[in-house]
Amino acid sequence: MTKENFLPYTKPSINQIDIHEVTKALNSNHLTRGPLVEAFESAVAHYCQVKYAVAFSSGTSALMGAYFAANLRQQDSLLTTPNSFVATAGAAVQRGTTPVFLDIDCSSGNIDLQQLKYNLARPSSRGRICVAPVHFAGIPVDMQKIDQAIQNPETVVIEDAAHALGSTYFTGEKVGSCRWSDMTIFSFHAAKTITTGEGGMVTTNSEDFYRRLKLFRNNGIEREAPYLQGETAPWYYEVQHLSGNYNFTELQAALGLSQMARLDTFVEKRRQLMKAYRALLKEIPHLHLFAENFDAYTAYHLCVVQINFNAYKTTRTQVMNRLRERMIGTQVHYIPIYKHPYFINLCGDISDYFPKMEAYYSQALSLPLYYDLQLEEVEKVVNTLKTALQGG
Repeated sequence: MTKENFLPYTKPSINQIDIHEVTKALNSNHLTRGPLVEAFESAVAHYCQVKYAVAFSSGTSALMGAYFAANLRQQDSLLTTPNSFVATAGAAVQRGTTPVFLDIDCSSGNIDLQQLKYNLARPSSRGRICVAPVHFAGIPVDMQKIDQAIQNPETVVIEDAAHALGSTYFTGEKVGSCRWSDMTIFSFHAAKTITTGEGGMVTTNSEDFYRRLKLFRNNGIEREAPYLQGETAPWYYEVQHLSGNYNFTELQAALGLSQMARLDTFVEKRRQLMKAYRALLKEIPHLHLFAENFDAYTAYHLCVVQINFNAYKTTRTQVMNRLRERMIGTQVHYIPIYKHPYFINLCGDISDYFPKMEAYYSQALSLPLYYDLQLEEVEKVVNTLKTALQGG
């Protein structure tokens, strides 16, 4: 197996302009917390048409910052999906907040809005509710419906859009505009549509959340009046909370700015690849994709197929191994959060409450999808998958 011929399930697209911009940043007077970070924040805010954006060292720390900004506490509850990376729930659990998982919508892999509406209508005897919908694979959740279902004005809505930079809502606004939410988080991990290596962002239209996000990012340190409790002086600062150092570097920002210039191109290519996958996969029995009506709104982060492996008298592991032997990488998104040992210890075995998530998880397989993937390589992936399903 050679690296050059292997088709991974994902990889970033780094060109010479990206490399040049990062090299320039290396030769600048700032390596962290400088003007490029602010420029990158402004670029994302402008793209999403939102007032504020705060960059973080990772998508996970962005979630941590958002939950801190919302002041989630032990008596509060987090309503979210089990079909996500652990950080969506984990960052709230670290604050003592109780996770409440809801089943998924089979057409999108996103949170079931009917179940969410039911839970939002139930009277609560303690704390606030935070809703954390995940735009899985880039497919946008109908945030307007969530907004209409909220009855308590103290309810907080934080979108996990780690997969969804470049996606739009069905009403036309960009995911990240926060029209129907308090905050939205993005990830710039190497697997995402644009990358800064690691990195994350929180967008918001709230000045108060914006200030608290910056406070959390830098060890809980405040330097600016009128928020200081003591004197105002050039050297003076106050530690008002204990958080950590989640700052973004100039190198990351340089790469992010360069990648942002190609974001729309990335999104369009991914949509073309998904269109090709749909055309080629439709003839394969016992296999389906999420609903096609989302395609025009989705900046596809993942190409997820669902396969009835039992109908082929094989297993997902066997198919993945056969594909890998033929130079094709795949992955599974996601192991339901409640199945991980930590959450079993926290919540018990709750698998029976999630029939749709369980059915989806048993069949999910992510195929290669990234900007530099060629259409003829999509055809190779599909033909090889056909053979692998038949045991070849």
